[in-house]
Amino acid sequence: MSLTATSTRASRAVLKSLKYGFILQRRSLSTSPAADVEDRDIVIVGGGPAGLALASALGSSSSVRHNASITLVEGGDLTKIKNWIPASGTYSNRVVSLTNASQAFLKDIGAWDHVEEARTCPVERMEVDYIAFYPFHCTDIPPQVWDGVSDARIEFSAADVSSGIASPGMARLTENFNLQRGLLDHLSTIPEVQILQQTKVASIVPDSEDRGGWPLIHLDNNKVIRARLLVGADGFNSPVRTYSKIPAFGWAYDTQAIVATLDHAPRGAYEGPNTTAYQRFLTTGPIAFLPLSPTSSTLVWSTRPALAKALLASDPEVLSTMINAAFRLPHVSMQYLHRRISESHSRGTPLSPNEIREEIKWREETHGIDQTSAYASSVIRSNILGIPPSDSESVPPLVTQIQAGTAASFPIRFNHAESYIGEGSRSRTVLVGDAAHTIHPLAGQGLNLGLGDVECLARVIKDSLQSGGDIGSYTSLLPYTQERYLANHTVMSACDKLHKLYSTDSDPIVWARSVGLEVLNELDSVKAGLMISAGSQATKKTRPGSTTWGLAGDAVQMVSSTVRTASMLTGVLGGAIGSALNNMTSKRP
Repeated sequence: MSLTATSTRASRAVLKSLKYGFILQRRSLSTSPAADVEDRDIVIVGGGPAGLALASALGSSSSVRHNASITLVEGGDLTKIKNWIPASGTYSNRVVSLTNASQAFLKDIGAWDHVEEARTCPVERMEVDYIAFYPFHCTDIPPQVWDGVSDARIEFSAADVSSGIASPGMARLTENFNLQRGLLDHLSTIPEVQILQQTKVASIVPDSEDRGGWPLIHLDNNKVIRARLLVGADGFNSPVRTYSKIPAFGWAYDTQAIVATLDHAPRGAYEGPNTTAYQRFLTTGPIAFLPLSPTSSTLVWSTRPALAKALLASDPEVLSTMINAAFRLPHVSMQYLHRRISESHSRGTPLSPNEIREEIKWREETHGIDQTSAYASSVIRSNILGIPPSDSESVPPLVTQIQAGTAASFPIRFNHAESYIGEGSRSRTVLVGDAAHTIHPLAGQGLNLGLGDVECLARVIKDSLQSGGDIGSYTSLLPYTQERYLANHTVMSACDKLHKLYSTDSDPIVWARSVGLEVLNELDSVKAGLMISAGSQATKKTRPGSTTWGLAGDAVQMVSSTVRTASMLTGVLGGAIGSALNNMTSKRP
């Protein structure tokens, strides 16, 4: 049967009408008209260090940037960070520790060349003392760590693993802004990476099933982006994690972390440089003194919320005096000073700088502390020209003042997502950094774990593209969560137990942890092995966040040795220590 011209035109009109109706039907199933939606292969939400590092890592790979479109969305003003020019001698109180493995990763992607190295400080040595133990935040400084109750102490040095070769240090300390600015400068050389700043995510919803159910990111500028893969690098309160319906478990510690930038005199001519990290574990929480420059260091003091509030409300001179005392006075005097500071604050009659100095001076005399010793803090003196006390490098330099506007505090939490990748209707999503996990700052490993996530995810995406896979599929993303989840949880769990273990002054536990610490301090080869495994030496097999912790991890390993020592003695001591340790490390706060 033949068709006339009229019937043919009519048929075409019917078909066109049906086609148009079908298109309208498809559009009605979407939350936004198709013409208003921009398709991107990878959308990263969050312009913090982790998000910027991921964008840099992906953009630095020619096989990724030539085969996948990349967009980073950040609600804040990144221009302020890019144009950040701090006044000479001043430092931000937001400081991060980078293991050598993390630095190697940043160098591999070309970002480290854009970081101002003059505003970084290597940690060559670390001193750890235990009134209560606390692993350092900075990883390129000689660390000193000691127990505030027993005064058991352990020292790590980069020289222990340098094998006669010039050591890069144990880690490197730098400001968040310095790292972010360097990453932004690096990204400015990669035009293929699109950055949307001062643009907030209004909502995220799945597209219609017939479109694959990809995430639709609605921005506050009325634009909509459809992502083949949506990456949440958007922090603890992650909108991407909320959209993905990924549960998280955790708890808030009864602890606030005080941070501040400290000024002090330079080390003297007969002393080493200011490249030692000091950490002392008080029963109220660890306090860390981490070098930034010859005359500046950063403070991270984890303590009870009421005490943190009282210290921050005090005169800045009172706070600096208390910081000096916290690294020097015995446990009993620190307990008294904490109580007096808190009670005075509650009464509305805070202690004056002179009152606290006189109290500390009297206590130093009572404890028999020689006023020429480095442990005397009531009188600040300079050793630049003279011969310093023999114990001058056992404690940090005396703080002369706190840089204006840098004293602050923040709550500490443990939080871990139950999965790093979304499933079902909320698939094509993946979490990195604080969106996936938050950790006690006692180990200073939060960012290193995040960079470990970034390095792994960038590698997984690259492998998927090179093999012709779908970068947003569950199968393509599975290697990421398999590699990172257990590695992160191991470090997080160890730091959580460490926090609990050193938050007590129970005699059996203090004895057990002190014995383990003192024994470990005599085993140089074991300490060297711990530092290497913790990322103080970067090798091709060592990825950021792999074992993965830096100085904090060293501390956790120390505690493991302590627990094993206590376990061996359990039979002799009737199980008292073993039971106490088990109770301490198994309970939640």
